[in-house]
Order: sequence, then C-alpha cells, then structure tokens
Amino acid sequence: MSLLVVGSVAYDAIETPFGKTDKILGGAGTFISLAASYSGVNPSVVSVVGGDFEKEHLEMLESHKIDTKGIEIKSDEKTFFWSGKYHNDMNSRDTLITELNSLGTFEPVVPEGAKNAEFVMLGNLSPVVQRKVIEQMTSKPKLIIMDTMNFWMDTMLDELKTTLAMVDVVSINDEEARQLSGEYSLKRAAKKIQAMGPKYIIIKKGEHGALLFFKEKIFYAPALPLEEVYDPTGAGDTFAGGFAGYLAKNKEITFDNMKNAVIFGSSLASFCVEKFGTERLQSLTREEIYERVLKFADLVSFSFSTQK
Repeated sequence: MSLLVVGSVAYDAIETPFGKTDKILGGAGTFISLAASYSGVNPSVVSVVGGDFEKEHLEMLESHKIDTKGIEIKSDEKTFFWSGKYHNDMNSRDTLITELNSLGTFEPVVPEGAKNAEFVMLGNLSPVVQRKVIEQMTSKPKLIIMDTMNFWMDTMLDELKTTLAMVDVVSINDEEARQLSGEYSLKRAAKKIQAMGPKYIIIKKGEHGALLFFKEKIFYAPALPLEEVYDPTGAGDTFAGGFAGYLAKNKEITFDNMKNAVIFGSSLASFCVEKFGTERLQSLTREEIYERVLKFADLVSFSFSTQK
C-alpha cells in the first residue's frame, strides 16, 4: 500500500448561484481518494459512516480501485452531514447545517495492510485523530501530508502544534496561514510554520492559485481561468488528493517534483468545481486530465527576451 488517506466520507447539501442539491456524496476523504486514484495508485481510505450510507457509494469508490476496508459502518448512527450556501462571488459561504453524527466519536483504525503505507494524506479532521493515525503506522512513512483549518487553531492550538511537528507537508489557505503564524506576509508566515515542523508549506489562495514553500524556495501555481464554476466544495481536498497521489505514484520527494504535484492537484481541482459534489471526479478520463495539465503548464511557462 503506497497511499493512506484519512478523512470524512459524508453527505452534503449545497446551494450556489447555479443551483442547489439534496443530499449528495461529499467529505474530504471522498474527494482526496477519488483524486488520488487518477494518479494510478490504489489509495486506502480510513473513515466512518452511518447505517444510512448507500452501498452504491462504496461500490463507486471501489470501482476507482480505492480500498474501503478502513471505512467503519456504524449501523445505528447516521453519516456526517453538512449543508452550505455559497455567495455570488463563490469564495465565501454560509454553513446552514452541521451534523457530526458518526464522525463525532470517530476513532480511526488503520487496516493492517495500510499500516506500512509510504505516503499518508491526513484530511481535515481533529489534530488528535490525525495523530492517532500516525501513531498506528508500523514504519515511518516517506511523507506525511496534513490539511487543517482555522477551527482547530481556535479550539485545539496546542494539539495542532503537536501534530504539525510530526508531518512533512501542511496544506492551508492564506487566511489560516496568517492566523497560525501571526504574520500577514505569506513568506514570513511560511517560515514560521516551517519552524513548527513541516518542511513544505502549501498555501492555497482559492481562485488565485497556490504557493509552495521549501526553505528559501517558492513556487506559484495559478488557478486555471474557467468559464463556469458550479460548486467549489471539495476543491481543496481534490487538490490535496491529486498532490498526494502524484507523489505516491513516482515516489520522488524533491522540490521540483513537488511543483509537478501542485500542478497535477490544481488540474484535478479545476475539474471538481465544474459540477456539484463528486460528479465530475467520478467520470474523468486520463486524456482529459493530461490536456488540463498541459493548459496549466502553458500558464506557468514562457520565454523572456533579454534584448535591450
């Protein structure tokens, strides 16, 4: 097993200026593992759902060669549910309903076959839950990637810092980077967060792309301009899944290869927002992904004349 994914498998109900849905499949673990599967790895996902979770969703994940043995089913409880409404700018949203349900008492159990995974992607969960996953690994992973958010900074900062010291890569947005570091400058923020443990810092800027920091090196990946964005839910998790999957596939942990992984993750995230929930991610082809990656490459590649 090369990639272990930990994150919520959930139901969402979403409203955007382009429409609204009833309960649809969502959750960080879902988006991450689906995105990672397009790298050619067979991720193992650890999560929990309730007895209301439909079998067809498990079958869909398995059809993408995702190992679902680590998804615990609590038959007498319900699946985590989130409902939100996006504003017209699609960058801000209001949370309407959050029902933790089975996720509220989640104790992760890593399957035996995944305890030696070389790459670990920790989706946005409690830093205590994330740390429990790390502690179950039988050998030290080559790379541990962690996503987190401002909620944990507000409520469990000490626990968050303890877990941060155990990971190699952290992925957060610009607002969260500023809160965690106390610095407005993202360059200074990255340096302060690196001092907490992670060697690599990814700072996501939504529709404005993402920054990758390693020591004094910086890489900027722009977002691909799209004609229509239907639903941004899961885009950050899709990015993380593409990033982790790319690295788990070729196993090269260098700054230059991380740049490739950022572009691959950004490409998959650009597909995610084109439909509601996981709909677009379920039906991608390698040809579509390759074409999208080339479009990103065109955005960041140019020749500069030195003529005076």
